Amino acid sequence: MKNSVKKIAVALLAAMIVLPAFALGSKDNVGARSVEEIKKSGQIVIAVFSDKKPFGYVDENGEYQGYDVYFGNRLAKDLGVKVKYVPVEAANRVEYLVTGKFDVVLANFTVTPERAEKVDFALPYMKVALGVVSPDKALITKPEQLNGKNLIVSKGTTAETYFTNNYPEVKLLKFDQYSEAYNALLDGRGAGLSTDNTEVLAWALENPGFSVGIDSLGSLDTIAPAVQKGNKDLLDFINKEIEGLASEKFFHKAYEATLRPVYGKNADADSLVVEGGKL
Repeated sequence: MKNSVKKIAVALLAAMIVLPAFALGSKDNVGARSVEEIKKSGQIVIAVFSDKKPFGYVDENGEYQGYDVYFGNRLAKDLGVKVKYVPVEAANRVEYLVTGKFDVVLANFTVTPERAEKVDFALPYMKVALGVVSPDKALITKPEQLNGKNLIVSKGTTAETYFTNNYPEVKLLKFDQYSEAYNALLDGRGAGLSTDNTEVLAWALENPGFSVGIDSLGSLDTIAPAVQKGNKDLLDFINKEIEGLASEKFFHKAYEATLRPVYGKNADADSLVVEGGKL
């Protein structure tokens, strides 16, 4: 009798160990959902920034707005589901996607070879380079001026990688959130701040006393949606969506609705927008 009880206990323990692992799926594809599963659930979960105006931010009414959100709303509409936006920080976009906390990342996500090893990028919908914004009274016009000085960056961004690899004499002051980074610049804790040129241009326009002295640094990069590695079903849907939206110049409409009010005549839509995934 004792042996029987012991065998049952061992079997139950084994089940407790195996079942959660089975429910979560494989180690590299935890929680990945197909298009059909998303439709059946009635909701797609999309990661966006909550503090990176005008690309992803929360307005005074508590609603998500911005260029990335404009596209997210359309994705949900064409899937026939509601959208749930999840705020994310630059440094945890890859980690949280890999562990299945959301279906898609639309958080101004720059495509890099390192990131592409861990996630699958769809076709691009924007192109960017790095920029540096600094106070007018001490304007930074070339990277060498930052040697020995603090440059403010957000963790997990291409700006952090670029300056680490190319300008080791620049001291990087790193923050988790973009709002914290910009507050540090306003407080004078750094000689400048670097992130995508699209963003620093927008921020400088809304903050008198600051200008973008370096408006294009490093290589031209692209911004694209990302899904979990191996989630070909959802990736194919997003790619077809981006290709199909080209006929209506969707991303130019997104630019006019979300970016034009900020940039005005200071930027040209064609220099930033990518239609149909084609540069």
